[in-house]
Amino acid sequence: MDFKIIFLLFIIYSFLGWIVEVLDIYFEQNKLLNRGFLIGPVCPIYGVGCLLLYFLLKKYMEEPIVVFVLAIVICALLEYFTSYVMEKIFKVRWWDYSNKKYNINGRICLETMLPFGIMGCLILYYVNPFCLKILGMLNSVVLNIIFYSILTIFVVDLAVSLKVITNIKFVTSNVVKDNTEEITKKVRQTIINKIKSFKSGKDNLNVKIKKILSEQSYFTKRFVNSFPKFKIIDKIKKK
Repeated sequence: MDFKIIFLLFIIYSFLGWIVEVLDIYFEQNKLLNRGFLIGPVCPIYGVGCLLLYFLLKKYMEEPIVVFVLAIVICALLEYFTSYVMEKIFKVRWWDYSNKKYNINGRICLETMLPFGIMGCLILYYVNPFCLKILGMLNSVVLNIIFYSILTIFVVDLAVSLKVITNIKFVTSNVVKDNTEEITKKVRQTIINKIKSFKSGKDNLNVKIKKILSEQSYFTKRFVNSFPKFKIIDKIKKK
């Protein structure tokens, strides 16, 4: 399969996963919250997970029960590993299931593992064939435009998100909880501060430029007035 198609599938699944996460929090807590690691509307873990399901389980398509069980195993391992790595790197958690029954270190739980099996079946039997059909209808020019545009946005978002999050000092000392809301607020405030700082720097630069131009104008006038007899100076004075 073409890498461009794989990447676009990754983005599609990451976006759909982001929607699922946002809606889940909205119905549970009645508020909108960015559940993704990135600033943009994507949850890469969903993109990675769906691609893993496709490449690892497509040979079991004729055995739905096997697909269901293996989807649970694959997604649970991915969720646990991702939670562990991100916690070690950033010292915070984007999700925590400590308050749910049958959880393992708060990283995965039975309540979320069962939907993984259903999701795996939906992805392999319905969503993926539909997405591949749509992407297959694109000609090479349109495909390249979409691919490189989204790739650029994704890379920039990834770089900015990593920069912002690694520079944030979180107030919590206990990582065994869901820090998503704190992360979102911190990231939003950091970006706002950066924008204000940029605007302030831009304003200061404009003031400096105006001051330099004003000083140049002053010295130019003095220079002109010092040589009134030269014709070229007279032309400058008229201008």
